[in-house]
Amino acid sequence: MLESEKLRLSARSGELNQPTAGLAYGFVQANLVILPASQAMDFLLFCQRNPKPCPLLGVSSPGERHIPGLGLNLDIATDVPRYRIWHNGEMTLETTDISEYWRDDLVSFALGCSFSFEEALLEQGLEIRHIRQGCNVPMYRTNVPTQAAGPFHGKLVVTMRPFMSADAIRAIQVTSRFPFVHGAPVHIGDPTQIGIDDLSKPDYGDPVQVNDGEIPVFWACGVTPQSVLMASRPAFCMTHAPGYMLITDRRNAELATF
Repeated sequence: MLESEKLRLSARSGELNQPTAGLAYGFVQANLVILPASQAMDFLLFCQRNPKPCPLLGVSSPGERHIPGLGLNLDIATDVPRYRIWHNGEMTLETTDISEYWRDDLVSFALGCSFSFEEALLEQGLEIRHIRQGCNVPMYRTNVPTQAAGPFHGKLVVTMRPFMSADAIRAIQVTSRFPFVHGAPVHIGDPTQIGIDDLSKPDYGDPVQVNDGEIPVFWACGVTPQSVLMASRPAFCMTHAPGYMLITDRRNAELATF
């Protein structure tokens, strides 16, 4: 059994209930958005217009709890360590199982996650601060608008990893190879230029230490749809909880373009 499947089964049983950064080495992790079919086409268009924060890895058929190509023994409703349920743009519940809320008209979207390119950064000897500190990656809402599609609109969310300048350049080179998991950074340096006032207070995840001389480097984040859902206020939808990803059977190496 693949390590990815073991971890999904662990989430399914309720045993795995932690952020998945650093888990399932070599396997693609995915953000998750689940919407009624009546809104799926607009959200698909939103993803196509915003490929940096919303790189599509797969889409289910209505009512199906499986996304083709992501894993044989995979149940969208049980295999994520923690989910969020939303009503009218408000997060109303966090839970480890959404089976009782499932409907036959629901469409699931799997979006690329930066945890995938972290493996390539580690292989280059670059330190990932939140992995070293054993916490979730810091995520921030910015003042950068996304390109709207139908009712879906909102601000970009980013993840942050600090590096010394030479390592930051190398990180840009490495992550540019992975456009299906956010690719190159969207901003480097002064966080106030993208509307972030205090790095010690992320909107999602955990703060990490930024040492003297280090540069904060920001990547587009797959939690952006949750910011968009707050702004767009659909009557009902479900997502993963930030940092608690869907672990797939796809290999990170498949996503490199060169």
